Amino acid sequence: MLEYFSKIWTCHRLVKFVEETVRREHASSPEKPIYLVGDSFGGCLALAVAARNPTIDLILILSNPATSFGRSQLQPLFPILKAIPDELHGAVPYLLSYVMSDIIPKDTLLWKLKLLKSASAYANSRLHAVKAEVLVLASGKDNMLPSEDEAKRLNNSLQNCIVRNFKDNGHTLLLEEGISLLTIIKGTCKYRRSRKLDSVADFLPPSRQEFKYAFDQVVGLLRVASSSVMLSTLEDGKIVKGLAGVPNEGPVLLVGYHMLLGFELYSLVEEFLREKNIMVHGIAHPEIFLGRLENSSNEFGMTDWLKVMGAVPVAARNLFKLLSTKSHVLLYPGGAREALHYKGEEYKLFWPEQQEFVRMAARFGATIVPFGAVGEDDIADLVLDYKDLMSIPVINDYVRELARDTVNIRDETRGEVANQALFFPGLLPKVPGRFYYLEVSLKDKENANELYLHIKSQVERCLDYLLKKREEDPYRNIIDRTAYRAVYGDEVPTFKLD
Repeated sequence: MLEYFSKIWTCHRLVKFVEETVRREHASSPEKPIYLVGDSFGGCLALAVAARNPTIDLILILSNPATSFGRSQLQPLFPILKAIPDELHGAVPYLLSYVMSDIIPKDTLLWKLKLLKSASAYANSRLHAVKAEVLVLASGKDNMLPSEDEAKRLNNSLQNCIVRNFKDNGHTLLLEEGISLLTIIKGTCKYRRSRKLDSVADFLPPSRQEFKYAFDQVVGLLRVASSSVMLSTLEDGKIVKGLAGVPNEGPVLLVGYHMLLGFELYSLVEEFLREKNIMVHGIAHPEIFLGRLENSSNEFGMTDWLKVMGAVPVAARNLFKLLSTKSHVLLYPGGAREALHYKGEEYKLFWPEQQEFVRMAARFGATIVPFGAVGEDDIADLVLDYKDLMSIPVINDYVRELARDTVNIRDETRGEVANQALFFPGLLPKVPGRFYYLEVSLKDKENANELYLHIKSQVERCLDYLLKKREEDPYRNIIDRTAYRAVYGDEVPTFKLD
């Protein structure tokens, strides 16, 4: 009993030490959040400090927290460690998969495990008092703790908690190769400079490493399959390869057609970064930021990478902020209705009647660049659309439930574009063709409605041009492109430009 209270006293002293540091930091910068990153045992300390300081703005990043110690495979090893002779202590690493157990004396290791036990109990007894934002990182191959199950428990127990799983990582997640901690923080919208997140002001541009990882690892297969052709229009009307026709200086508003599932996004954003070193901020559906579109695995995935690469929730204030900071902004008036269109609706625009963006662009003197993108029908066939899914029992209930919880971003809009039901269509992959993009110069018009209709007509003209010209591309098929690359290198030509 005396030893037990000794461990509790040790945990309490550690909590007090961290707590004092947090309070000093809060006193010096009371309007800024304080980050506590706790790994394993540190996760218990971070939760304890948060529980004791509910009025301080804390963001907890917990990597495989040891709050699950009571259900771990370490518990049965206490009697084994006590009984095992010192000369057999070298076998402990195989029992624990504990990286330090081969160099730490047995008594010290046993003391550390008892400290973990007391820290876990201390933190778990105070979970109800935690008010802080919490991000739990759980490894799928943690051989010390049941971290994935613990992440689910904490997600249900804490008031403000989200989870990201890393199925291929072990217990020492933060020391292993892969996605950096800062990337995870940015992708889960946990990076902020004040008490409230500002999607525009708090944005940190992607690093070179993030850029490479996102486009090589995350969307690498799509890049190879689409082999995008990027075209733009100069002021004299000449169409050229590349983005020379798009201004380097903002504010610039790119307005275009939303391809099936937004397939065109990745190549467009990548090309601006690669060719012009310009970050394009996409105006995205708010559901991407609310977490309800994440799958049950909660892995760090595509929706997180969209945030890392500059996406912000659709809102007039965000568009205002971006244009006022002379940014390049990507806007899709057709929104989810275009990106989740039905069979036979490829390359059809579903725009609202209201000129939602024209007056704001005019207020900041923004250059509006209409663009078209084609190629969705070159990589997949749409076999199950919304109507098909709603005719299938069980699945239709899931779609209805998702629609009930979806944020309606156009409450006062009528017609086709008001149908913003979110669903994942059934796709049948094809032998990949190619993606084609065309941005076109736009002359100013004073009348907002006239300008709006002109923008829409220019997008339609881009689509028509690309649909016609791609038939002349000798390397539209991936097999032909692969053969060309094998002989001549990566720069694959396309159709002749007018």
